[in-house]
Amino acid sequence: MNHKILLITPPFTQLNTPYPATAYIKGFLNTIGVDSVQMDLGIETILQLFSSNGLKQVFEKASIAIGNGSANSQRIHALQKSYIGSIDPVIHFLQDQDPTLAHLICERQFLPEASRFDQLEDLEWAFGTMGIRDQARHIATLYLEDLSDFIIEMIDPHFGFSRYAERLSIAAHSFDDLYAELNQTPSLITQLMLDLLIAKIESSQANMICLSVPFPGNLFAALTCGRWLKQNYPELAVVMGGGYPNTELRSLSDPRVFEFVDYITLDDGEAPLMTLLSYLDGTIDTSMLKRTFSLESNGVMYHNGSLMPDVKQEKVGTPDYKGLALKSYLSVIQLTNPMHRLWSDGRWNKLTMAHGCYWGKCTFCDISLDYIKNYEASSAAMIVDRMEELVEQTGETGFHFVDEAAPPSLMKAVALELLKRGLVVNWWTNIRFEKSFNGDLCRLLAASGCIAVSGGLEVASDRLLKLIAKGVTVEQVTQVNDNFNQAGIMVHAYLMYGFPTQTAQETIDSLEVVRQLFASGVLQSAFWHRFAMTAHSPVGLIPEKFMVQTLTKGIGTFANNDLEHADPTGGDHDLFAEGLRKSLYNFMHGFCLDHPLDNWFDHPVPKTSLPPSLIKNYLDKPRVRDMKDDYKLVWIGGPIVYLAHESGLQIFSKQSSSFISVAENLGQWLVRLLTDITSDTGLQISYKQVKENYLESGFDEWGLFWYGEVMEELKGLGLLVV
Repeated sequence: MNHKILLITPPFTQLNTPYPATAYIKGFLNTIGVDSVQMDLGIETILQLFSSNGLKQVFEKASIAIGNGSANSQRIHALQKSYIGSIDPVIHFLQDQDPTLAHLICERQFLPEASRFDQLEDLEWAFGTMGIRDQARHIATLYLEDLSDFIIEMIDPHFGFSRYAERLSIAAHSFDDLYAELNQTPSLITQLMLDLLIAKIESSQANMICLSVPFPGNLFAALTCGRWLKQNYPELAVVMGGGYPNTELRSLSDPRVFEFVDYITLDDGEAPLMTLLSYLDGTIDTSMLKRTFSLESNGVMYHNGSLMPDVKQEKVGTPDYKGLALKSYLSVIQLTNPMHRLWSDGRWNKLTMAHGCYWGKCTFCDISLDYIKNYEASSAAMIVDRMEELVEQTGETGFHFVDEAAPPSLMKAVALELLKRGLVVNWWTNIRFEKSFNGDLCRLLAASGCIAVSGGLEVASDRLLKLIAKGVTVEQVTQVNDNFNQAGIMVHAYLMYGFPTQTAQETIDSLEVVRQLFASGVLQSAFWHRFAMTAHSPVGLIPEKFMVQTLTKGIGTFANNDLEHADPTGGDHDLFAEGLRKSLYNFMHGFCLDHPLDNWFDHPVPKTSLPPSLIKNYLDKPRVRDMKDDYKLVWIGGPIVYLAHESGLQIFSKQSSSFISVAENLGQWLVRLLTDITSDTGLQISYKQVKENYLESGFDEWGLFWYGEVMEELKGLGLLVV
């Protein structure tokens, strides 16, 4: 049977870039000769809704009940002509199709304004150094959010730019509420979505539909699409997979779910999809499917009899974005948080360096699941091959590596490969703040195009970091952050509060650590998350070890991941949420860094027990590296020549020139060495080899030379040991 698969990302994920799952699967299907097409139904629905025609429908439908609407909604409704007349130009501007509109937007006379503008940040403060286009995008984003508020109140309470009906899918141990809502009359938004789906089904001629559901905010739309497909195209096989099923539906038993889909697959999708194709071809029966749920005899059955191994990383192929309207995505600026801006502004090619997590020990994380515990790295050459293919395919040079935690050794190898090939890209990724990120490695990563990293500082307390099994300390995180900053790489920290046994004192001390990190300039961006206990984490699997009580009773028939819990020995974590949020917002913008911490809370809190110079003391500690024989030397500095008439080395950087006085014989030796190990030659010479060559060349006192003034200057100008 000739198969053609339609891969769909249901509404809604990001506005600025496609979620990569369908591109990953399409890239793999290319390698096995299976025809496929893909669509991001989310961005297509957004563009239909936020158009002059879409807003006409919105305002017409809202007019029925506008008399009962809030004052804000009545204002927006009254200004509907202005919204309908301005929406198409604004969308084109956010798609980078009409950049000159920025001037008109920034005059603040073109766009109607409602409640989102009431607390508009000082634009000159927030965007003064970024330019008029960024100001305009922020204003245009607020304009869209005003419309979103109107839609939520008057049209569809489930709407959100990056999620849809998310509330119904979070901790949904029972399918009842979701099922009831799915049986309501479709809203304007779901009807727009289905109209787009109908057109795609008719044009694609697909005989299998794969719905990728990465988040709770995609599930409702996926099931809505699935039911319509099963009702109108019963001959099509409808398959659901992705992050939500992988974490939430591993113990699914409610048969009603299969009124909406035919199959649900878990974990990596390549092998389960291949077995499903074989089953549909009639060459195997359901018992030989791989990690797949289906309905049999009115009961939910899980099939995992296939002996087919999962596809190795080198065999999955390069993600293929063909068919996605890459130029139609919207670059918005929702927040001035630097890392959140990377998420929402600009289009990024998504890749992974490695499957799973090389650390795999954090006790709050779902480390028992395959997508984390089964670690498998790709080669640096293959990763950069795929980067080159994606630059050619998409015309975009920005990359977001979506690893659980990118391995430092592989990051180093990728950086060296990028420099060797001269591939001009910019990239960012998630890391652990581990000691491998010394100053030289961070400078190498920056030279290859790394612009930002995000990592887990989590509870910012050494006792709790140990309990979490994070494998880092506050001192180590501080010094690593400083290394990244010295290299010009922005750092974002994931912060956590409410971990089991965390006391009020530890929460305040964690906030003090964060305050000092911002005050010291080694942290630019952060976000507090409330601890969530999940069924597949060590805390969820063995709660007694962490002195926490599980309140969730039994296993539900639908989603089973989030666990309600009690922390009898910890503090009242709910009391701290707002104070942590407000203080962090100000710290990120350089405000109130000298304010007492209790100013942020409307209830009594302990005084911090930490010294005010804690982070400064960590930064001031000497960081001496012991040289190992197998360390490699790399020169990322500029061209270097020996000037005999001046008895020294001339080094040309992109911005300036430097001169180092040195004897001619040593200077000529250094020129040969640094020319050989220039990053674009790809030649890697070990520390041991350099030392031996130095001594064989007739020089002596290696230690005095290596730690002497000449080498210290060269290290500052671009000589790295990695």
